[in-house]
Amino acid sequence: MLVDVAAFVGAYPYRHLRHATPEWLIAQMDRLGIDRAWVGDAGAFLLRDPAEANATLYERVAALERLAPVPTVALAQAGWERDMDAAVARGAPAVRVYPQYEGLTAMSPEVAAGVAAAATRRLPLIVTVRFEDPRQRHRLDAVGEPDGGLLRAMARADAHARILVSHAPRELVEEVHFGLTPDEARRVVWDVAWVWGPPEDHLALLWETVGEERFVLGTGMPLRVPDATLAKLELLAPGWAAVRARLSANLQRWLGAR
Repeated sequence: MLVDVAAFVGAYPYRHLRHATPEWLIAQMDRLGIDRAWVGDAGAFLLRDPAEANATLYERVAALERLAPVPTVALAQAGWERDMDAAVARGAPAVRVYPQYEGLTAMSPEVAAGVAAAATRRLPLIVTVRFEDPRQRHRLDAVGEPDGGLLRAMARADAHARILVSHAPRELVEEVHFGLTPDEARRVVWDVAWVWGPPEDHLALLWETVGEERFVLGTGMPLRVPDATLAKLELLAPGWAAVRARLSANLQRWLGAR
């Protein structure tokens, strides 16, 4: 089963999305051969309390078995444990956190507490590095991106942590991965949404150096054109069938790790 771990529905605050519905996502999945998608709310990262956005997300995908809701948890907001418990009760495969939009750093106690709480509940955490190319960001979107120190701190916060880093470029993948011990690095997987393919072919390099077992599928649709992600995966040397099987196995193995 091929799973897209980085898909969204709903309004995005910095530009209009023509297609931001569950039905559009499923149509793209059918076209591209994606079996299932983990879906977040595209605007929840700016909300002080994302509980209502999460409730709407649950409702929007409740009748669609191929779409799994991934709610947002605001670690600096009182009551965030409630949102994690709701995610467990709803069968969410993971929760999204946006520490950079809450002003949290590697030294913030909320980060370590959130990682530990998620590990106790067997909930993976998804951290999104960016939604758009930094050169195209709206002037009001001035929040920085999570740095390597923050991501390493999250991986080290709990021996049972599972961290999925979404939309990370090659440089950040290398900085974090090679700064972790082998045990710590196994807690982290990376989606391929922002790793360049040919001609730079950063993806082929990371596939070999960081290890093909560390990557999963993430498209970023509808904020990004999903065809670009599938195309660079199809150009990897093993061929699409082998790459597809590897991505699926990587996610299942990582989800089962404890």
